[in-house]
Amino acid sequence: MVDVDVLVAGAGPVGLTAASELRRRGVSCRVVDRLPARLPYARAVGVQPRTLEMWDRMGMVREALETAVPLKGQLLYVNGEEGPRTDLALPPEVPYGFAALPQYETERLLEELLLRWGGQVERGTALLSFEQDSGEVRALLSLPSGGTEELTARYLVGCDGAHSAVRKGLGLSFEGAALPEEYMLGDVEVDWDLPEGYGIRASHVVDGRTDDILVCIPLPGHRRYRMSMATPPELSRAPRGDADGVAHGLSGGQGPVPGIEHIQAVLDRLSPRPTTASSLRWSSVFRISHRIVDRYGRGRVFVAGDAAHIHPPTGAQGMNTGVQDAFNLAWKLAAAVRGHAGPGLLESYDAERRPVGEEVVARTLRHARGGVQADPDAPETILLREAQLLLGYRGSSVVGPGGSAHDGPAPGDRAPDCGGLLYVLGTFPVRLFSLLREREHTLLLYADHEEQTAPFEEVATAAARAAHGLLNTCVVLAPGLRTPTPDLPAVHDSLGDFRRTYRVRGGEAVLVRPDGYVGVRAAPADGPEPRAYLETLYGT
Repeated sequence: MVDVDVLVAGAGPVGLTAASELRRRGVSCRVVDRLPARLPYARAVGVQPRTLEMWDRMGMVREALETAVPLKGQLLYVNGEEGPRTDLALPPEVPYGFAALPQYETERLLEELLLRWGGQVERGTALLSFEQDSGEVRALLSLPSGGTEELTARYLVGCDGAHSAVRKGLGLSFEGAALPEEYMLGDVEVDWDLPEGYGIRASHVVDGRTDDILVCIPLPGHRRYRMSMATPPELSRAPRGDADGVAHGLSGGQGPVPGIEHIQAVLDRLSPRPTTASSLRWSSVFRISHRIVDRYGRGRVFVAGDAAHIHPPTGAQGMNTGVQDAFNLAWKLAAAVRGHAGPGLLESYDAERRPVGEEVVARTLRHARGGVQADPDAPETILLREAQLLLGYRGSSVVGPGGSAHDGPAPGDRAPDCGGLLYVLGTFPVRLFSLLREREHTLLLYADHEEQTAPFEEVATAAARAAHGLLNTCVVLAPGLRTPTPDLPAVHDSLGDFRRTYRVRGGEAVLVRPDGYVGVRAAPADGPEPRAYLETLYGT
């Protein structure tokens, strides 16, 4: 008999996301972290619009929006001259913008969510070793008391960072290298009059080569920024790495720490306005590597986030990619724990997420070396990709066929939001994301003529049976149509927004996965596609 369904190693944003989503689904899990307390550092800061959409589905976006500050764009300066301003303007149908939130606040919000679902973080507790067989994982933990504990779990998820014990224990390769540059970070306030909400990138360039740089990301607070800049010689240290040679991350208190005078010296050289830095909250020196594992798991053990991929912080992709790793894995693990995972469901985690990790590592490395301006794509495409709104899983074994046969979102594409949905008992419209929040698979049945609704109840019953009940159904009706049956929830597409966004035809079904991607589309709705998809997914 196992002690717990899932053991999660690491209580950063990735581990907390995985644990919260598992607990929300009733899966028992333990979350251990070797640190005695949450680190008070603004490490990962940028929160992408797609991550906010994930947090919406998880039920914590309100808290995030109340805590974060907007990222409006970037001001560029080269050799003291102002360059073109970048405004982070997304299409109006995207519900959330770019945000800045210190990592310790992200972790606080996610930990509060975990507590809401009955979970907790066991701090000062480290994973020492593990072994697995076809039925369980046996792990050895070190405890704050100095003792050890043995426990068994059905699955182990390693969200334990760049120097992951889980990755090493699995024997996964972590190919890549360290960048030669060394940087320092500082969390400070300044008294300049630059527009609020904009990041600052100021550089000194000689003969086309950048020899000095300052990057400032706004944080919650009055003119507060996390600043990064080149490390001066007196703070430089030998490349730092652990036993596997991975040189990545903060210095961890090793060697001299940047002071306010070091940050002020860079501001004196590069700041677009004369300014004085104050209120230094923390500082560190850090190195950057680019690496990715050869696979995201083996057997009953998986890795996610920095345990699976590390890369330059360009574009704030790291934490956001890791959160999506965890979000993708959690619903699949929950199905497996319940005994409802079809062949290949857990394997699809690697198949879907590793190509994303490979693309992010390559892109951030390319941007770190040549700048985003060197990207050949149109600016609108670059912005949507940085927002992580273009990621998808077309061709995956756990989405339906027909990736190129649809004008609207196809199987594997992100399921976009839309507005104007009006419940029969409602006096104001709601968004589609409100219908999807904290749900498993959601079957959307669209009708623009009453006769199209005739098979809907039978379709919904068959789909729920194939999904072992892990499915919600909602009928979406064109304006003026009668509700077909009181047994199925229904909304009116009062503005026609759903029809336009999804390019649906009357009598069509759209099945949305728990992670917010289209699983399958079927026209007519009573075709074989939805039930066949769910039977394959859940092994019925």
